[in-house]
Amino acid sequence: MANLPTYIGMESVRQVLKMEDLIPVIEKAMGNFSKGEEGGVVQPVRAVVPVKEHKGFLGSMPSYSSQDNVLGTKLICLYPSNAEKGLQTHLGTIVLFEPSDGSIKSIMDGEVITSMRTAAASAVATKYLAPKEFKTLCILGAGEQARSHYQALHQICNFQEVKVWSRTLSRAQEFAREYKSKVCETAQEAAKDADVIVTVTMSTTPILEHSWVKPGAHINCVGACRPDWQELSSELMQKSVVYVDSREAAMKESGDVLISKAEIYAEIGDLVNGTKEAFRDKTTVFKSLGMAVEDIVSAKLVHDKYVQESGK
Repeated sequence: MANLPTYIGMESVRQVLKMEDLIPVIEKAMGNFSKGEEGGVVQPVRAVVPVKEHKGFLGSMPSYSSQDNVLGTKLICLYPSNAEKGLQTHLGTIVLFEPSDGSIKSIMDGEVITSMRTAAASAVATKYLAPKEFKTLCILGAGEQARSHYQALHQICNFQEVKVWSRTLSRAQEFAREYKSKVCETAQEAAKDADVIVTVTMSTTPILEHSWVKPGAHINCVGACRPDWQELSSELMQKSVVYVDSREAAMKESGDVLISKAEIYAEIGDLVNGTKEAFRDKTTVFKSLGMAVEDIVSAKLVHDKYVQESGK
């Protein structure tokens, strides 16, 4: 009789997954992905099923990494209107399989992993693209992704000032109390003179304009995960050097890329592999959509540490 899969809940994931361990794992995965067949990553663009009656989406994200010996998939629901109900907008579950025979190894909560691996990917991009002289971080949005990005980026850069803006002022104030940040009344005020900017909102229309951004700043654009959504203005996209996690996914899913018709210069994995240039002296955008390989290598890290620490 086959062993039952290990179940790892949200709090257990949170206890064992640490940002300082995760960032190098994500960096390696992004590099392997951009090597193509040589990197050993098999990953189709996510399949998305609209749930129109409830304004939601169900996504399926399978991947296999031969170099990491991990096979898995994430099932994720995106319901933007949940924010109004006080519920999570992103709801995910990750399943890991034994690559040698296909049996299920573990089933785990995917919300913490999604939040942390997304921020870790932005940290990798920031490591390669942030200006050499940096002082100020701007975060547009004040939800879970804002918090995980604050934590991840402080592993990479020691910012002297953090500014935060949210359409809901009370959320920005709560974030600022928690992370000793300056609350700004407008996105323009928050972005002014910032060296690194993070956009982590559920906005479907641009919240950041080119004229507000300091020349040479680096922007991690994390929201707008649908082909008809934007967080950055078309002018900003067109006048920046644009990097992505997956070129194939960006050309299918990213409204910021598709609507602006901005040219994609490279994947972040190309920077990890040293095959493309990192333009630190120019305004750069990392358009993040999230990749299944990021989920499964993160889940493997969680699974291995959980089994080791719990003895299960």
